[in-house]
Amino acid sequence: MTNTKPRLALAFGILCISIFPILVKLRLTPGLISAFYRMAIAFSLLLPYMLITKKFKLPQKKYILLAIICGVLFASDVAVWNIAIQESSATQASLLTNLSPLWVGVISYVFLKIKPATNFWIGTIVALLGMILLVGFEFFLELNFDHAFILAVLSGLFYSIYLLVSKKALTHIDVLSFMMISLLASSIYLAIACLLMNEPFSGFSDMGWFVLLLQAVVCQLMAWLSISYATQHMRPTRVSLSLLAQAVITALLAWVFLDEKITFNMVIGGMILLLGIRITFYTKNIITQKPTT
Repeated sequence: MTNTKPRLALAFGILCISIFPILVKLRLTPGLISAFYRMAIAFSLLLPYMLITKKFKLPQKKYILLAIICGVLFASDVAVWNIAIQESSATQASLLTNLSPLWVGVISYVFLKIKPATNFWIGTIVALLGMILLVGFEFFLELNFDHAFILAVLSGLFYSIYLLVSKKALTHIDVLSFMMISLLASSIYLAIACLLMNEPFSGFSDMGWFVLLLQAVVCQLMAWLSISYATQHMRPTRVSLSLLAQAVITALLAWVFLDEKITFNMVIGGMILLLGIRITFYTKNIITQKPTT
């Protein structure tokens, strides 16, 4: 029962972020400015609540720095992902950015003391095979590493580092305070990037502004409060691999709303992908005991 709430929070968060590529693909605003407003609006909505309720708790300086780093990493992830979505397809960009579990496992193995369990690697292999089947073998055989491809993979790398750093930060900072600091850092970082790239900060249609608000409320606040809560209570490797389910949901939404083609192979690939995710949850009852003497 103790794991139920984090898993439900993770599932809800995944559902919320699954609509994000669809909104970005509408191209109502440029990708980079869309990332800025996602963070800035979310921060402006969270700030009054935190001030009124006095729930913000200032952590130690080193953990403030970790939260700031998380903000920059997450902002970089969203920015390059947005551009990749607009330059390719919502399905392809979502699949490639969700290679993050592989990066999390490799980074954990090489640099951190936490070593992924055997079932993580088995689940990763199964999930990645599902991803290959979902996107189509032809794509990988004929793949040219274009701009959108590189950005989508880079997005996954940024996110994997974010997950590992945020896991460390969230052991010492409550979720809401962490979100406040990281969102402020993300907003400032992306504002500077937009100014340097001469991105327009206004002139959007009413629908464009509505979509920006939707991204901030649903895809940022609701999604990442839920996922941050799950990250506090679950292994980062499991969280990152579970987020692969977002690619499946996005593919279905892209088929319905964007007329992106979905095939039988994609359906089977999605089922295999979900099986890979499930494999990573089979360790809790497997306990190896030392023989008594």
